[in-house]
Amino acid sequence: MKNLVFPMTVLTASLFVIGCGVSKKQYAGLQSDYSKLQTEHSQLTKQYQDGQLQLAEGRTRIKSLEDQLASERQNNTDLRSAYAALQKSLDNSINQNSQGNINISKLVDEINASNKYIKHLVETKNKSDSLNLVLTNNLTRSLSREELQEVDVQVLKGVVYISLADNMLYKSGSYEINDRADQTLSKIAKIIQDYRDYEVLIEGNTDTDPISKSNIRNNWDLSTLRASSVVQALQNKYGVDPKRLTAGGRGEYNPIADNTTALGKQRNRRTQIIITPKLDQFMELIDKAPEATEVPSAQ
Repeated sequence: MKNLVFPMTVLTASLFVIGCGVSKKQYAGLQSDYSKLQTEHSQLTKQYQDGQLQLAEGRTRIKSLEDQLASERQNNTDLRSAYAALQKSLDNSINQNSQGNINISKLVDEINASNKYIKHLVETKNKSDSLNLVLTNNLTRSLSREELQEVDVQVLKGVVYISLADNMLYKSGSYEINDRADQTLSKIAKIIQDYRDYEVLIEGNTDTDPISKSNIRNNWDLSTLRASSVVQALQNKYGVDPKRLTAGGRGEYNPIADNTTALGKQRNRRTQIIITPKLDQFMELIDKAPEATEVPSAQ
């Protein structure tokens, strides 16, 4: 874009300097060239802005994947710790056996029980991972490509987190829901209705910029009012049972990014819809989850 400034400036100056000394045909040609350069400049500006938005979205996705990777690494560490503890128990048993203080058959039973427990842990984890993947795919398959750029869906340990950018939900600086949010909210309402026995928390979040509205005292008010607007839309427009819904605001105190940058503030201005099963429902889902070998077909 910077390279366009000089040609456009030169052409403007040329039109001004030689405007009186050229024919009308030449002058019209210069004006046509100037208009084309203006059009190209506008197109390049838009391409640059689109590129910046795509870059921001890519970074958000990377952060989400990094969080999931960290969670899996922690799970792996836990399994290694459990294995080390069992190995230590086995070593102690062998030492006691060498001293004649343990029965061989009891040792074999303990080893078999330990192996069975480790197998159960691995199978449970695989089922949980498969469940999370299938749930995520089911939740996102009804969303368009454009909606996926503004809606982040994650399933962590059976809890569904749907994060919506504020600019797709609300009018600027307001808690009123805009018209373009209806289509996305209708799809999210369908998800909530599919999980009819789950509790749903709508949680508003803001950046650190103070609100300057006479009827809104601070970011606490703004975040809570925005969550309340979504709750009422889900109830009144899409028939979600209000007994399942809770509206809450966390103001500026639950950031997921640095508030010193424009991109960080944009990520922090969000509304989260958290769909939470009860413990017995989650365990039932784990039992029904597909085996780990079925994951590729689910994808």
